[in-house]
Amino acid sequence: MDFLVTLKQAFIGLAASAPSSDHLHKFINLHNMLICSMFLFSIAKLYFSMRRRNIFLVDFACYKPTDALKCTHKIFIDRSALLNIFSDESLAFQKTILDKSGLGQSTYFPEAMWGLPPNPCMALARKEVETVFFGAIDELFMKTKVKPSDIKILVTNSSLFNPTPSLTSVIINHYKMRSNILSYNLGGMGCSAGLISADLAKHLLQVHPNSLALVLSTENITLNWYFGNNRSMLVSNCLFRMGASAVLLSNRASDRRRAKYKLLNIVRTHKGNDDRGYKCAFQQEDNTGNIGVNLSKDLASVAGEALRTNLTTLGPKFLPLSERLRFFANAAGRKYLKMKMKAYMPDFKQAFDHFCVHAGGRAVLDTVERSLKLTADLLEPSRMTLYRFGNTSSSSLWYELAYSEAKGRVRKKDRVCQIAFGSGFKCNSAVWEAHRTVDPSMEKNPWMEEKEGFPVKMRAL
Repeated sequence: MDFLVTLKQAFIGLAASAPSSDHLHKFINLHNMLICSMFLFSIAKLYFSMRRRNIFLVDFACYKPTDALKCTHKIFIDRSALLNIFSDESLAFQKTILDKSGLGQSTYFPEAMWGLPPNPCMALARKEVETVFFGAIDELFMKTKVKPSDIKILVTNSSLFNPTPSLTSVIINHYKMRSNILSYNLGGMGCSAGLISADLAKHLLQVHPNSLALVLSTENITLNWYFGNNRSMLVSNCLFRMGASAVLLSNRASDRRRAKYKLLNIVRTHKGNDDRGYKCAFQQEDNTGNIGVNLSKDLASVAGEALRTNLTTLGPKFLPLSERLRFFANAAGRKYLKMKMKAYMPDFKQAFDHFCVHAGGRAVLDTVERSLKLTADLLEPSRMTLYRFGNTSSSSLWYELAYSEAKGRVRKKDRVCQIAFGSGFKCNSAVWEAHRTVDPSMEKNPWMEEKEGFPVKMRAL
């Protein structure tokens, strides 16, 4: 731009010293052309800087721990008893929760819990997060042929484990990433942090052209076991398990053809302005000073309310016209005509081909199934992920999508709706469109070696 201004001034100077009127007209015309060129150049620059860039999901990977870390219900109770902290009543309560949780006998606990007695400490907590993150990242880099130096944006999330240096620094140091990388470490965001991280990466990719973003999600089990006898805090011990995901996002045009999915939308709903929602998953001390996460009995109902609010925003963007008209007619009748009728929940099965609902627990999945009137087949990836891997927090959505891919169910142009819940209280959703049919024979993910054994028949309560 400075060059153009200098050139303009030069033309004006030449025009002022021109010896004839013919030359003067030529210089004036050139001056006007230069002004027009500068204006068009500025408009073009503004357009390319502000235009909405397509965000592609190149590929993703989920970490699968070794068989040595598999934890049956009996092993869980036996290891808990070795701590000599839990009362007989608390151990019996945890066994009951496990039996009703929807978790199977092959979920994973980190190394710290396998000592005699278990030894949760900072060193083993670091080892856990390094194991799951490095494992997922190595697999992702192998699948995509991306080098660590190619990553321009790095976003990590772990709600309860946030050491110093940060988790982003752990990754940058291990892989010797570039010194000017844009890194962000999200903490305290709950199980919906995976989609919050994707949303942050999306906004960054809108303003940083030709970039790759790496999004990492996990929760640390080692230092977040609750060592007390408050029942509402013991529930999280029974549900949360070891796992992590790595997702590669891109705005590069060159990645369009090889990408698996294209991001269509992300909707975020926050119910922190309501005390009931704010306190339904609350980290605090019990009456003996032990820290844990208190899960309120209102959790399932608060999740249902947050889901309705979220889908009210998401629905109009993807539902067919007939469903949108029914929804708005129902809302208008109840609000303006004071008609006594139930709120109409649109048929989201007409908008999306696959659903990945956060595998937070059986009660949450039951609530979503009833609210959205989903079929057992549509909720199968979520229930099987809960059964096989437990609640892996913010990474669970990716284990669910990996399940659908392993089963060969993802076809080109299919729409995938991911729904996550998190403390605060938050409900976030993301919609992806499959860029191609995913061939399971070409896939490497945690389900491939055992997919024929799923789905399993769940015991009715």
